[in-house]
Amino acid sequence: MPNVVEVKVGLHCVDCIKKILKAIKKIQDIETYDVDKQLNKVIVTGNVTTEEVIKALQKIGKSATAWEAEPETQ
Repeated sequence: MPNVVEVKVGLHCVDCIKKILKAIKKIQDIETYDVDKQLNKVIVTGNVTTEEVIKALQKIGKSATAWEAEPETQ
């Protein structure tokens, strides 16, 4: 059964979204992925953990948090 990972990340422009999608595609064992621009949300389905998705986004300089978790002060 695949995991569904949802993370909150800043989606400011088309270039940001392209970079995020490129980073997500590099994660192993993913089945599907999607970006919700209105909610600043990235959804990844597959044999992947929230931590793996967040680390992949941090590598490209994006701050990401688990969707459930409300971010502390930034």
